[in-house]
Amino acid sequence: MDTNERQIALSVLESLRGDLVYAHLNNGSRVLDVADLRQYIYEQMNLIRTNALTMCELYGFDNRHGRGISNSNGHNGKAHP
Repeated sequence: MDTNERQIALSVLESLRGDLVYAHLNNGSRVLDVADLRQYIYEQMNLIRTNALTMCELYGFDNRHGRGISNSNGHNGKAHP
């Protein structure tokens, strides 16, 4: 991991730590355990993807080069037991 990747990872984790103080799942419950944390992260990732796709559709951004924003990470966005 190079310096830029480390800085990005630290920034993401610091933001997540700050967000968890006020974090609620889409169903309104608080993040209380690891499964809730996983669900919260999936929900946030889906929100980012949805917003990015909406922006692409509204402003006509072409995303043919590289990895598409809608490519899945292999998860369906639901917490696993």
